[in-house]
Amino acid sequence: MTSRTVYTLPFTTTSPQLTAQIIGGGVVGLAIARHLALTHPVASTLLLERHSTVGTETSSRNSEVIHAGLYYPPSSLKTSLCIRGASLLYDYCRTHHVPHKRCGKWIVAQRPEELQALEGVYEHAVKHGVPMRWLTPEEVKAREPNVRAAAGALESPNTGIVDSHALMQSLLGGLVDAGGDVAVNAEVTGVVAEGGDGYTLTVATTTGDHAETRITAATVINAAGLGAISVANLLHPERRRKAYFCKGTYYVPVAAPPKVSTLIYPAPVAGRAGLGTHLTMDMAGAFRFGPDVEWVDSPDDVAATDGGMVRAREAIATYLPGVGELRPDYAGIRPKLHPHGVGGVASADFWIKEEDGYRGWVNLLGIESPGRLIPRWGRVVLTRGRVDEFPGDCGVCRWGFVWEGAFIDRMIPLRPSLLFLLHLVERCMAVGNLLD
Repeated sequence: MTSRTVYTLPFTTTSPQLTAQIIGGGVVGLAIARHLALTHPVASTLLLERHSTVGTETSSRNSEVIHAGLYYPPSSLKTSLCIRGASLLYDYCRTHHVPHKRCGKWIVAQRPEELQALEGVYEHAVKHGVPMRWLTPEEVKAREPNVRAAAGALESPNTGIVDSHALMQSLLGGLVDAGGDVAVNAEVTGVVAEGGDGYTLTVATTTGDHAETRITAATVINAAGLGAISVANLLHPERRRKAYFCKGTYYVPVAAPPKVSTLIYPAPVAGRAGLGTHLTMDMAGAFRFGPDVEWVDSPDDVAATDGGMVRAREAIATYLPGVGELRPDYAGIRPKLHPHGVGGVASADFWIKEEDGYRGWVNLLGIESPGRLIPRWGRVVLTRGRVDEFPGDCGVCRWGFVWEGAFIDRMIPLRPSLLFLLHLVERCMAVGNLLD
């Protein structure tokens, strides 16, 4: 009988030295921890989450879209993990009864230069075997009479939506049922590398008297999302990286909106931090538009404001002329590896690497859209420099892939070297794309 344990600090683990420690209880961290607990039952796995419950940051403040893998560079992790992750995520949702819908998506162009961008998307899809088709003006008018696509439209039939909260609860249940442990209100405040014998983490409770606990693990997976760069800097301050945060607000109609039955995205714009202010819907069919783009200094700045609402409505009206009045609903933050004006969502790849010189420490940085597809779906193992397919069940991601770890030499200690989302999420990203 496996244990179902969710701790608050301070606590005592079942093992004085853990095999694997995962920092971050978003969809990607949950997917990774679940997979390790399921596939390596002799190991001890602990997930640390600084909030009082899992999945309260990027994983729950996004569009909940399962992306098909249309926008990212051909050789990128975002492309490979998103394409594989979408298929695996649909399978996971079906077999684990997670609410989801393969509703499809249109990408629409209003001007000739936007049509050229759509042609690039189509060529990318064909090259990678992603289902994609052009819609005729007659089809657009017949199927979505309220949608405007003056220059052309593409349809992605494999794009869908997922209930992200139900997905994360499913992953959490799978983790604890497999014997993994979870500690909430647990923030990593210090890291010491033990010279080849793993890592000792100082973990402080985020409530009460901020009591501290020290935990040692052979392997550490840093999947802390918005806090991942801060955690990485604790390991090696001399390599200090800077985190950047892009806020996106979502808006909902004040009155009943025009009827639309599919997701609608504008043509992609090179260098943009997101995929444009698009129309998505939840499992109940309620519309939401977003996210817009606002660069902020703090990952805690998640208040939904109306500062960008006029611009957002103007953008939405180009493809949905009868949109009507809007109001802010919620906002999310995307972790960025580069500042405003340097690259865009389609050019900056995930950073998923074992930290140079620190065997057994894996950083997952910049896990934004489509991070959800990362978790369940990587199924990739890096063992002694080789990347191999890893058969068997995986976790889920932000909605897309989960990394698989490898035991090297012996079954213990666990020394995974590469983690692939969720998405990915998860994320990973995908699990579909979490924030776009």
